[in-house]
Amino acid sequence: MSETLTTRVRNIPRFMLGAIALLILAGDQLTKKIVQASIPPQAVIPVVPHFFNLTHTQNSGAAFGLFSGSSSPWKTTLLILVSGALLVTVVAIVWRSRMQWEAGVGLSLILGGAASNLLDRIYRGKVVDFLDFYFRSYHWFTFNLADSAIVVGAASLILQMLLAEQRK
Repeated sequence: MSETLTTRVRNIPRFMLGAIALLILAGDQLTKKIVQASIPPQAVIPVVPHFFNLTHTQNSGAAFGLFSGSSSPWKTTLLILVSGALLVTVVAIVWRSRMQWEAGVGLSLILGGAASNLLDRIYRGKVVDFLDFYFRSYHWFTFNLADSAIVVGAASLILQMLLAEQRK
């Protein structure tokens, strides 16, 4: 394969990265609206018994419920500011860098998920979560599609860094 073709295959246009982020944002917002319209708050709908439920919760804290118990009047404002700053950082990295497609997709997943959760915080002061996985008495923190995209994107970036180190 020629060097030019290899470079084209390894890079992805920025508009495609933006489209991925927008798809995540739109999908997450749509699923949250469906949950809000069809599942009463705190209701539990078993999907796969003893493993997976749909539910409707509101997370006023950060990821995995961190700070949700805090009554600080500045909590939501601080979470919005930190989320916004991180979002701007990811956008700047994507915009300034010519990266391989894997890194671009990972960052786009993070960008779309973070933007969707940030919208929830700005408009509701809380993030809607609805996916509840559990085994016996152990429940993972309830999460949403945006959280999933962030975790998959971050895991993808970490895996890429580990593989790059291994190749050196």
